[in-house]
Amino acid sequence: MHILLVEDDPKLGPLIQYKLNQEYHTVEWVSDSELALDYLQQTHYDLYILDWMMPKKSGLALCEEIRASNDQTPILMLTARDAIDDRVTGLTKGADDYLIKPFAFEELLARIHALARRITAGLYQEQTYEYAGIVLHRQSHEVRRDGQLLALTKKEFQLLEFFLRNAEKVLTREQIINYVWGLDATITPNAVEAAIKLLRKKVDDGFSCKLIHNVRGIGYRLYLPKENERV
Repeated sequence: MHILLVEDDPKLGPLIQYKLNQEYHTVEWVSDSELALDYLQQTHYDLYILDWMMPKKSGLALCEEIRASNDQTPILMLTARDAIDDRVTGLTKGADDYLIKPFAFEELLARIHALARRITAGLYQEQTYEYAGIVLHRQSHEVRRDGQLLALTKKEFQLLEFFLRNAEKVLTREQIINYVWGLDATITPNAVEAAIKLLRKKVDDGFSCKLIHNVRGIGYRLYLPKENERV
């Protein structure tokens, strides 16, 4: 899952990020709600983990703002508030689940997996992406082009999903790094180019029409050229 973690604790934030990355999630960590809003405008996430008590704008206020924008992405609240009234408040303001600090990492992971099951059951977002003969199923991690099964690695699957979500749009290398590896990743443009090359080999080789295209000086896009169009 692609997760945005909003936690102002300088020790807990990177620790959660590290542990979840070890579980094959892609986690971006920010330390305040205002910065989180900037991230939300740039990238699509599968889950938000919000700390309730933060300076300037609380996680609860951020939760309300997210829901007011009609963003239905699942939200898991982290808080030291354990009173029933507080829990009810968090849920009524739009949170999907609630975890009281201090907590065991195993419980956090279990709650994330529970929310992931709701996502894959289709309760929050569409699970199939289609474009130009490519069909990607998020739940089964199955991808086909014109009925032919494509064997993709985890990163290749994430790359192709990002392309499909933004079909025909030009994606910069920075946008691709942010989505697939995370904003804090030390990934070079050459590494992105190598990853795209491997994905293109699996998606385009053997097909007369090529779909993954370089956009000189900017990045890449998934695009089905029109008849006689040069790209």
